[in-house]
Amino acid sequence: MHGFTQDPAGECDCGKCLEDAVSRRRFLGSAAGAAALVAGVSFSGTAGAQSTMAPDDALDAMMEGNRRFTEGRLQSLNEDLSILKAKTAEKQEPFAAVLSCADSRVPVEFVFDQSIGQLFVVRVAGNIATPEIIASLEYGIAVLGARLLMVLGHSNCGAVKATIEGKAVPGQIGVLYTPIWPAVNEAGDNLDAAIDANARMQATLIGRSSTVVSAAVKEGKLKVVAARYDIASGVVSLLG
Repeated sequence: MHGFTQDPAGECDCGKCLEDAVSRRRFLGSAAGAAALVAGVSFSGTAGAQSTMAPDDALDAMMEGNRRFTEGRLQSLNEDLSILKAKTAEKQEPFAAVLSCADSRVPVEFVFDQSIGQLFVVRVAGNIATPEIIASLEYGIAVLGARLLMVLGHSNCGAVKATIEGKAVPGQIGVLYTPIWPAVNEAGDNLDAAIDANARMQATLIGRSSTVVSAAVKEGKLKVVAARYDIASGVVSLLG
């Protein structure tokens, strides 16, 4: 026990145990799934499509796109969709991967003023890093060559708010609580603080539990950041 409550299966909800659990599950599944996932392509190998951007340039492009979005001067909507579709029909070259909440008020491509094929977006309520989510992000990094990985939380997140309240919910919605609990434990009832803590913790968890991500960061080929999108203003703020 580490000061957290336990779930019905008797597993501890603390950050260390959650991280260990994800690591164990990924280790058990990696041997069988790795070859099929990347078709024999290691991160240092040659993939079919690779962005030539440096990690810092990828982050700059994202933040500049967000500035255009907040100022109402989108460029991506002016691009010829027929040309974009033709260009991306056979391959994709996303320069950034984004783990975002599934909230319908967070249109990731619009938020960063990016068009078809530029972002590899994975969405799930609460922007939580499950093994399946991490595997998807690894594909975007190892095979597609994304240079930036951003975990994007957002203001007034319903998943974080529900975790704080801890009320009974229908169906399987309650499974979202466990990965978010460490952030709530750190921030208490402060929703904004819990949202930020959750984005930071999920980014840290991915970096620590994924050998693909950690190797890419070590080689200087990837930058991992946590950020927060304000629904009211449209501004994305990087979280330290």
